[in-house]
Amino acid sequence: MTPFHLAFPVHDLQAARAFYGGLLGCPEGRSADQWIDFDFFGHQIVAHRVEVAAVDAGDTAVDGHDVPVPHFGVVLTMADWQSLADRLTEAGTKFAIEPHVRFHGDPGEQATMFFRDPSGNAIEMKAFASLDQLFAR
Repeated sequence: MTPFHLAFPVHDLQAARAFYGGLLGCPEGRSADQWIDFDFFGHQIVAHRVEVAAVDAGDTAVDGHDVPVPHFGVVLTMADWQSLADRLTEAGTKFAIEPHVRFHGDPGEQATMFFRDPSGNAIEMKAFASLDQLFAR
């Protein structure tokens, strides 16, 4: 699979650097006065400094939770997901949706969590016991 690229708005590059580089552990790539590249678990994301905050379009009901839209994230291994969930919990992260397993016992069962970066961008990190469940119906 080839890496995806995502550019997204942030209001403060130093806060983005601390969050993505520090808390999430994403290595920093190139940067300039108005943007920073991060290696987001093998994918390229670019935080662009803008004056306007991220747009929150609302929530969608999924398995009993209000999922923030838009959001982005990656699928991790279960062990990496649990390690990240533990690290975020220990750091006092305010979760939009606490780490949990959804669709329990159904096709597509997955571990998931939602949280926001300092600029309000919603992020979902998820994991499957087996990746063949990623598109299970």
